[in-house]
Amino acid sequence: MNFLDRLAEKRYLVDAALDRYLPGADVHPAVIHEAMRYSVFAGGKRLRPAMTLAACEAVGGDPGKAMAAACAFELIHTYSLVHDDLPAMDDDDLRRGRPTSHKVYGEALAILVGDALLTLGFGLLGRSVREHGCRDGNALGLVEDVAEACSTMGLIGGQVMDIQSTDRQADPAELEYIHRTKTGALFRAAVRAGCILGGGSGQQLKQLTAFAEHFGLVFQITDDILDVVGDEKVIGKPVGSDTRNRKLTYVSLFGLDEARARARREAELALSALQGFDTKADFLRQAVQFVLTREF
Repeated sequence: MNFLDRLAEKRYLVDAALDRYLPGADVHPAVIHEAMRYSVFAGGKRLRPAMTLAACEAVGGDPGKAMAAACAFELIHTYSLVHDDLPAMDDDDLRRGRPTSHKVYGEALAILVGDALLTLGFGLLGRSVREHGCRDGNALGLVEDVAEACSTMGLIGGQVMDIQSTDRQADPAELEYIHRTKTGALFRAAVRAGCILGGGSGQQLKQLTAFAEHFGLVFQITDDILDVVGDEKVIGKPVGSDTRNRKLTYVSLFGLDEARARARREAELALSALQGFDTKADFLRQAVQFVLTREF
């Protein structure tokens, strides 16, 4: 089975679980729950939860035990997108081919949607470790991992630096920091959570952590590339926004050819980190190839 078919299977399971975990659109106060569902079910690859489930499978675990945590990562990711799209941030009108949350529900409610999704995400993490436990008492460590990924040491810190990088002198070290925190930190936490919930060993956790760090960079570099050469109808959001907002990206700093070369090098390092894993880790291997050559 090819990667997109396997991803579609995982997306179906994740969407069904998200539908169960999210309050119904008619639950009081209905407008916030309707808006939460609008953003969560606007489409998307469900790649982060899929990576959680796949990491669990890679270490021989039952992916069903990682489902609540997997959904938590999708909710947290969606929160970050809702806030990123706000006029004070990236000021985007489209996300996944549909009007962004603030265009439909207004800025105030969009802010609250993001807050609510983040909060529910941590609730699901707590549910996951309470119901299924973690090897060697890693339950609190798992939650701390995710909290750091969302913190000023993770995606919030990366977003701050991304905002401040506008019109500043190009700095390769700063660019890598932005990408490792703004995007990579959540991938890292998602993969580590799957490994921990699957009962992975310390060595497996170390290898999967390295894999996720390189994978996150591949993803963000190709995201930078798609913002220049992508098809808006395929990727579901406006292209050229990085240029319009004068953002520091791998393309703006190194050019398209070097950006592609750096993505290939990070992909090779990600695959190397999976040495010793058997075929149960093949989804992770396929994910690297997909992200490296993706068109959306």
